[in-house]
Amino acid sequence: MRTDLLDILACPVCKGALTLHAEAIAPDDAPDAGEVLTGVLICSPCNEVYPIRDGIPNLLPPDLRDAETAAGR
Repeated sequence: MRTDLLDILACPVCKGALTLHAEAIAPDDAPDAGEVLTGVLICSPCNEVYPIRDGIPNLLPPDLRDAETAAGR
């Protein structure tokens, strides 16, 4: 996930601003250098947490994300 996306991303539940907490960032010699590979996006107003896996933020609302997890996706 490119960090400049934070300027346009919003919480799908309350439309609040998201804060990035990166766990792994692509190394400088990688094609996607500096991009967040894993981490979370946190919405302060409603306390929702959205995971980032393989560089892709999962911004599904919590009920849909839980249903997706239960379905094994």
